[in-house]
Amino acid sequence: MAPVDFAQLIRKELGEARDSLDRLLDDPVVLCAVDAACRRLVQALRTGRKVLACGNGGSMSQAMHFAAELTGRYRDSRQPLAAIPLADPVHLSCVGNDYSFSDTFSRQVRAFGARGDVLLALSTSGNSPNVLAAARTARGAGMCVIALTGRGGGALGPAADIEIRVPESRYADRAQEMHLVILHVLTAATETGLALEND
Repeated sequence: MAPVDFAQLIRKELGEARDSLDRLLDDPVVLCAVDAACRRLVQALRTGRKVLACGNGGSMSQAMHFAAELTGRYRDSRQPLAAIPLADPVHLSCVGNDYSFSDTFSRQVRAFGARGDVLLALSTSGNSPNVLAAARTARGAGMCVIALTGRGGGALGPAADIEIRVPESRYADRAQEMHLVILHVLTAATETGLALEND
């Protein structure tokens, strides 16, 4: 068996990530959606509303990461911002067992969400049943839904007020990488926007 050429593999993986980011930068629809999401987040948090965030697997870890950047800090020391990741494992196992896994996020939206809040919903396929249910519940409650999707956007895109759909890529992990970059952009914009308004 031939030895693995790790140098070649590393360059290939990093090159694909770079290409994904280039496609993101060259997509005016995506850039416009990110801009709209930045504005909605700043508006909600400025008026005392909160952000809920959900996703499955790697997307759940990103939802938790995003919420932590808001309640903690990103680049600047500031007051904590109201953000809740819908990621309590006790709740997930309770609702998954007693009701349905499809209800795991929507019940939390009903418990914590209110008109004027924002739901950040992550799904690379756009078709995760529990994320879809959360988005529909949030819209019904008068919340703004910002969806981060990939591939064709799935059913989540039309269920959202703002869809940030990363350009097509061969693997879902590329979409997740771009989601993380976008989440950092959203965090930086929120932090900067609120700081400027408070000056």
